Amino acid sequence: MDAGMSSPEKQDKDNLVGINKNQLGVCGWILFSISFLLMIITFPISIWMCLKIIKEYERAVVFRLGRIQANKAKGPGLILVLPCIDVFVKVDLRTVTCNIPPQEILTRDSVTTQVDGVVYYRIYSAVSAVANVNDVHQATFLLAQTTLRNVLGTQTLSQILAGREEIAHSIQTLLDDATELWGIRVARVEIKDVRIPVQLQRSMAAEAEATREARARVLAAEGEMNASKSLKSASMVLAESPIALQLRYLQTLTTVATEKNSTIVFPLPMNILEGIGGISYDNNHKKVNDRA
Repeated sequence: MDAGMSSPEKQDKDNLVGINKNQLGVCGWILFSISFLLMIITFPISIWMCLKIIKEYERAVVFRLGRIQANKAKGPGLILVLPCIDVFVKVDLRTVTCNIPPQEILTRDSVTTQVDGVVYYRIYSAVSAVANVNDVHQATFLLAQTTLRNVLGTQTLSQILAGREEIAHSIQTLLDDATELWGIRVARVEIKDVRIPVQLQRSMAAEAEATREARARVLAAEGEMNASKSLKSASMVLAESPIALQLRYLQTLTTVATEKNSTIVFPLPMNILEGIGGISYDNNHKKVNDRA
C-alpha cells in the first residue's frame, strides 16, 4: 500500500509522526526504537517526563538526534518528547520591547548628541530564531543600536529634531530586512529623546528668542502702519462732519469716567485756545495804548 502512495503523501505521513526517513539512518532508527521501547517499559513514570505542555503564545523546536524534527515548530498543546534522543527549545512569540540606551552620535553637521529609542519586534519563525542565530534577542538588540547610530550619523541636528517619524520608519525598514533570516519581524521603532549639550541649548534658545523678537517688531510695525491708515480714514470721515468729532469727544469722556479716575483731563480744541490767546493779546495792547 505504501508503494502506491505518492511522495508528498509519504512526506506528510512522516511529518505527522515527527520522523523524516531521509534524516534518520540505521543508527538513528536503532536509537529511536530503543528510546521508544524504554518509554513503553517505564510507561507510568515516563509519560510524565515525555509529555510537555506548550502555551498558546509559545512554540517548541524539537531536535531529534541533533536534527530539527519535521522541519517545523510544534505547539501549542501537548507534545511528545522521547527520552535520550529528543531535546526541545521553547520560543516565545509575543512582542518584545527592546529599549535602546542613549547612544552618543556625531551628526552630519558635527554636533554631538545623545539619542535613545525603543524597538518592538516579535518572532514569527521559531525554527529560524533557534537555528540561524545563537541569541536572537541579543543580536537584535546590538543590531538596533548599530542601525540607530548609522542612520542618525547621516542626518543633521535639525533633521533629527524635525523628522523623527521618517527616521524611525527608515530604521524599522533596515532592521526588518536584516532580521528576516532570524525569523524576526520588527513591528515599530520609536525615537524617545534627543539630548543636546547645554551650551548648544542656550545658543538655540538665544537664536529662537532673537527670531521671535524680530517677528514681533515686524508685526508691531505692520500694526502701526495699519493703525495710521485707519486713523487717516477716520480723520477724513470726521472732517466731513464736525458734529461727529463732538460726539466722539463725549464718548471718550464717558469711557474715561467709567474707570473711576480722580483726575479727568478735558482736551480743548485749538481754535478755542487761539481765540482766548487773541483776546488776551488785544486787552494788553489796549492797556499799553491808554497809558501812553
